Amino acid sequence: MPSTTYLITVLAIVFTVTFALRALPFALLGRLRGSALVQRLSVWMPVGILLILAVTALHGTMTKDPNGAWYALLAVAVTIGVHLALGRRTILSVGMGTAVYVVLLNAV
Repeated sequence: MPSTTYLITVLAIVFTVTFALRALPFALLGRLRGSALVQRLSVWMPVGILLILAVTALHGTMTKDPNGAWYALLAVAVTIGVHLALGRRTILSVGMGTAVYVVLLNAV
């Protein structure tokens, strides 16, 4: 069993590195806010991250159950429809798409 001093030292290092890695982007963003690159990233990065998450989640569903693929595609269509129809409210659209998927998966 490692000593208490060793454990505290490791935790302090982990805390420092984690804090620095999380604070550094915010410190740099203040200086780069007017940059064209940062403005483009602020538009496309959330979309890209959501796309990667959706593809990853749907890939597992679609490969395991053929009906799950249709349910997932319908849920994606509902999510997109609600997002565009109700003023681009992300929480509402993702919530509705998730609800549709869960209901279809469990009730049908």
